Amino acid sequence: MSFFHALNVSASGLTAQRLRMDIISENIAHAETTRTEDGGPYKRKVALFAEKTDTVPFYSYFNSFLGSAEKGAGVRVTGITEDNSPGRVVYDESHPDANEDGYVTMPNVNIVEEMVNMISSSRSYEANLTSINITKSMMSKTLEISR
Repeated sequence: MSFFHALNVSASGLTAQRLRMDIISENIAHAETTRTEDGGPYKRKVALFAEKTDTVPFYSYFNSFLGSAEKGAGVRVTGITEDNSPGRVVYDESHPDANEDGYVTMPNVNIVEEMVNMISSSRSYEANLTSINITKSMMSKTLEISR
């Protein structure tokens, strides 16, 4: 694995985790939103990840020439979907979105779950950043040896 390949893999992880944190932040911000443009309560969003396998043709040719068979090229976001699980129902007859029985359907966002996901995403981001820093250090040491 080349230094640049390692940097590309870690950079794709940074990008994916940043997007995941943005989505989690949006979920937390809308945890009490009972009316959206679609007319119902806010639906929790989730980022879907997959292995990034697309490579530049020259890079693929170069690897096949060297006999190296690098499979993955990082991670990519395949989409952002809505969680269709039902939201919790709360009795509040004074709420403007309450039904005739006084119940309000709240968003399906669980703050505790979102905070755990935020910590997980933050740790993954830090791990990718550490990987980049270590790769840069290895590149620097390689250049020092060649002097």
